[in-house]
Amino acid sequence: MYRNYLLVALRQFRRQKMYAAIKIGGFALSITACVLIALYIRDEMAIDSHIPDADRAFRFVSDWHKVGQGIFSSDPAPLGPALTENFPQIEKAGRVMGNALFDKAGANQVRTAQQTQNTYEEKFVFADQAFMDVMGFPMLYGQPGHALDAPYTVVIRKRIADKYFPGQNPVGQVVILNDDKTHPYTVTGVIPDYTSVSSVTEDWFLTLKGVELWPGEQGDWGAYNYSTFYKLKPGVDPVAFGKLMSATLARRYYVPNMKANGDNDAEKKGALLSVYMQPLRDVYLHSSGIDGGWDKGDIKLIWMFGGIACFILLIACINFINLATAKSANRAKEVGLRKVVGSQRGSLIRQFLTESMLYSFLSVALGVVLAYVLIPFFNQLTGKELSMPWSEWWLAPSLLAVIFVVGVVAGLYPAFYLSNFQPAKVLKGNVARGSRNSALRSTLVVFQFTTSIILIIGAFVVYRQMQFILRQKIGFDKDQVMILQGTTAVKDIQAFKNDLLRIPQVKSVSVSDYLPVYVPGDKMDANGFYKWGHAKTDPEQFCQYWIVDHDYLPTMGMTMLDGRNFSKEMAGDTAAVVVNEEFAKRLGLGPHPVGSLIDHSGAQLRVVGVIKNFTSFFKYDMPAVCLKLGVSPGLVSIKLGTPNIGNVIPVVSQVWKQHVPNQNLRYLFMDEGFRTFYKDVQRDGSILTCFTVLAVIIACLGLFALSSFMAEQRIKEIGIRKVLGASIPHLLALMSRNFVFLILLSVLIASPVAWWAMNRWLQDFKADYRQPVDLWVFGAVGLAALLIALCTTGYQSLRAALENPIKSLKSE
Repeated sequence: MYRNYLLVALRQFRRQKMYAAIKIGGFALSITACVLIALYIRDEMAIDSHIPDADRAFRFVSDWHKVGQGIFSSDPAPLGPALTENFPQIEKAGRVMGNALFDKAGANQVRTAQQTQNTYEEKFVFADQAFMDVMGFPMLYGQPGHALDAPYTVVIRKRIADKYFPGQNPVGQVVILNDDKTHPYTVTGVIPDYTSVSSVTEDWFLTLKGVELWPGEQGDWGAYNYSTFYKLKPGVDPVAFGKLMSATLARRYYVPNMKANGDNDAEKKGALLSVYMQPLRDVYLHSSGIDGGWDKGDIKLIWMFGGIACFILLIACINFINLATAKSANRAKEVGLRKVVGSQRGSLIRQFLTESMLYSFLSVALGVVLAYVLIPFFNQLTGKELSMPWSEWWLAPSLLAVIFVVGVVAGLYPAFYLSNFQPAKVLKGNVARGSRNSALRSTLVVFQFTTSIILIIGAFVVYRQMQFILRQKIGFDKDQVMILQGTTAVKDIQAFKNDLLRIPQVKSVSVSDYLPVYVPGDKMDANGFYKWGHAKTDPEQFCQYWIVDHDYLPTMGMTMLDGRNFSKEMAGDTAAVVVNEEFAKRLGLGPHPVGSLIDHSGAQLRVVGVIKNFTSFFKYDMPAVCLKLGVSPGLVSIKLGTPNIGNVIPVVSQVWKQHVPNQNLRYLFMDEGFRTFYKDVQRDGSILTCFTVLAVIIACLGLFALSSFMAEQRIKEIGIRKVLGASIPHLLALMSRNFVFLILLSVLIASPVAWWAMNRWLQDFKADYRQPVDLWVFGAVGLAALLIALCTTGYQSLRAALENPIKSLKSE
């Protein structure tokens, strides 16, 4: 019988080519979207799943937001060793520090002992051996468990070993960082490259053995510079241990340190601190809002993209159900005849489900092929390295399960609906036409377009928010500012600056340690927190502290509101600072802060100027920043005075070669760095837009087929109306009004849902930098959806309206 069912299904396929193509095409597009999203989700969920004994590994997260500081996963250097010594439940405590504020962390110029030319490399971190053990990195070369035991040792990835020591065992080889020949690093281990399945994506692991970032840093309980990962001993209950730590950390370690530093509110702050254990496998996807400097995804995106995939598949299923029930009259006599000759209802249900399974099989096959073709584009969009898992054992069973589930979900209702016809009625022609009794179809069309409109509004709001941010007045001029990186290699930074100033197209040059935008591979705008106040007894104020030169403000284009910039003629400016409005507000310096004396860890500094607030981090509070005059050659910024930037770069490169002959020039422009910081949001918005377009296309395919069928069903009615004098506009309105009503209803339902969802998303941005979801957005999207629907149905309606009424009335 199943062979007969398959033959009947193939006949129906040949008889109704357009409808079959729309069913298969819609299904195939939805399967393509589901496959791509599933590969993306699988890749995200697989991060850190390979780590052995990961159920015993965790880190601490400290919630200080009740005392105005936020949520952190960073720890002071002595915490890990102290807990390992005092709590036998802990097997290991591994520390890692990747803060680019410190020498050699972040990015370096690298060469082997045999080379003279440096190569720029990123992804450097300091780590101890216990961190490598907790993460369970297998060693391809080197001694497991002891690779980072000695000072000036480094563990590298396999790709780095292949790059610098091709075809060799690199253990024992020497690399030189930033031309520092006095402290070469010895390669003591090589680990695999599997950064695509790990939240630890660094390539160079410099030992922490013998490292102090400043004198006494390893014993400093007030410097939260390390991410510490702990491994519990077998049998220890992590929940119970987490409660013990929550009650112990502040009382035993943090509060005594704050008291020792003169904090009179230490006990109060310690009581407000909340500490909890975060499992290692949760770090990547469940760290949104936690400040720790670690690579992370977002579980909310996983849920969002998974939901989009389900909705797209549902939209395709709705197309199948709508078309199957709409064309029920075409199958009515077939059902009646089969029942007369003895077919049972169960047999008919199996027949229609077989047809549905055939459509599902063809759709899944086509969808998988399309996904394979589109993977390179999708990888470019997401920044991933996804591939079709052809060799995985679970792929074939999963595809068969998808074929079965999709076939059943899409075909079950039409099968029961069609098999329920009574033969005595349908053979007499007494059967409801597919164009009538359309309450279910109307409901499903509303669901389709409600989902599509929500996605359209979401994509539009994300795009609008990003454009708002990129056009926002941020308090400094990011245009035509060229940033030179790796300038610590310059021996005489002042001579280098003077040579740059001789270039006619250069307006100004500044040497500083921080910039108000993200600089990939180098330093960001946050350099830790320092104690400030009018006097030593004042409460702590957590503000940023930047070292800049005299030309920093004009180069950055920052606006002076009160006072003056640093002056080369005033020797006393070495103890002067320029602050922004937020800094003056937090320290309570009053309406005229210029001239105020402030205490910075015991040093008295005088405010000589106040600049307008600036920021490029619209998801965070306005930073309180103090600019201090000094020399810190981490970054060189060049303000250009010409739009012909391409002509300046070769000249700057020549100056660079004069000062750093063994190192290539690296640079970027400030507006590029600004955009880079929001590339994740832009990427997510692009993905959302692509799948939104796909959902709309699938919904419109169904609407096109449905309108085509409705036009067929009403062809005689249209012919009679034309004979009686109906105009073409009147006929078009008659054919479209039901769809217009359904789309308007979809807009009404979708608007509050989209408003709620997008306002939740916008909460990630601070109120001053948040583009509200205005009412006109819903009107514009609703109008766009209506126009899309009218264009989709208009062709078939116009074709029916232009049909010769004589031919229409003669048609059967």
